[in-house]
Amino acid sequence: MPPGRKHHAGTKQRVTLVGGVVNLLLGLGKVVAGYWGQSQSLIADGIHSLSDLISDAVVLAAARIGSHGPDRNHPYGHARIETAATVGVGAILLAVAAGFILHAGQRMLEPDTLWQPGWLAMIAALVSVGAKEALFHYTRRAARNAHSALLDANAWHHRSDALSSIVVIIGVGGAMLGLPWLDAVAAIVVAAMIARMGWQFCIDGLSELVDTGVEEERLVAMERLIRSVEGVRGHHGLRTRRMGGEVLVDVHVEVAPDISITEAHQIGERVRHRLLEALDDVSDVLVHVDPDTPHEELEPRLPSRSRVLHDLEPFLRRTRLDRRRLQILLHYGENRIDVDIMAPPGTDTDNARHILSPAPDSLSWLGNIRVLQTTE
Repeated sequence: MPPGRKHHAGTKQRVTLVGGVVNLLLGLGKVVAGYWGQSQSLIADGIHSLSDLISDAVVLAAARIGSHGPDRNHPYGHARIETAATVGVGAILLAVAAGFILHAGQRMLEPDTLWQPGWLAMIAALVSVGAKEALFHYTRRAARNAHSALLDANAWHHRSDALSSIVVIIGVGGAMLGLPWLDAVAAIVVAAMIARMGWQFCIDGLSELVDTGVEEERLVAMERLIRSVEGVRGHHGLRTRRMGGEVLVDVHVEVAPDISITEAHQIGERVRHRLLEALDDVSDVLVHVDPDTPHEELEPRLPSRSRVLHDLEPFLRRTRLDRRRLQILLHYGENRIDVDIMAPPGTDTDNARHILSPAPDSLSWLGNIRVLQTTE
């Protein structure tokens, strides 16, 4: 496993464990304080905090499994498990929001069933707001450092719990002032905010699961980096997808058609390293090298190397060339193949050129043919 991913996995587990302990203590404390302080809303808020333990467990399990490296069945790793868990957290937020709206509506229809809370409930709600807000900032900072959408989702879940405690404060304060309906109205407003967050997490997670690419401005930045690499004449087929907070990139780069395979590969490697070094969230780049020739002009029905050598054999046999020591390079172009015959030092290349010159007249696919002499 890469060191960075291993470090991020430890961060996710540590932050999630801290959140779980805080949720457990706050949940139990609010339920007890709500019972003794005669506050239905505080009891409901305590149950809300305890329900966060479910999402914390999902996050913990996803962080552990998602940090595993590639294997035979998962060649790109397991990071998408974290993405699926993000959708799950979003669904929990939607469910919690629906519960708040239903509960608030019921209280508005039956105001006589409300308890009469006091200062114990108010103090417990204030403590809850402070604790959950601190937990929100702690988790969100860790999410930015680990580039984790899942931790970010869980951070906002903590914020939703803090907002629900504010609902309790408003409700308790309104009840103490003789305005019990104020709690229900505030609950519906906050529930709508929670639902919006949950919906956004679901949409973002599902968008990643269906391989939605990065934003247009990110693509423009990548294209600029690709063009800056020496030897790149153009590019096409730039594609991206997200996987657990990381970005995977595929691109075709176009190079001069007459350079060697090793030089073309070196240019592709420079493109890959340029993107990896310049963009922190890019974890893998697949570069395909193409000759700088319009793709629609490349004729796929041109003969293969074995057929080319077979067709050239009658002409090569008439020359004085030692065919065992020849190096033959093929350059595929528009409806033709140019051939370079590299002969060893001391070869009578003039005779070979004279014999091979009629070849273009009898081979329709053959373009230029050159007989060159190597220096070694």
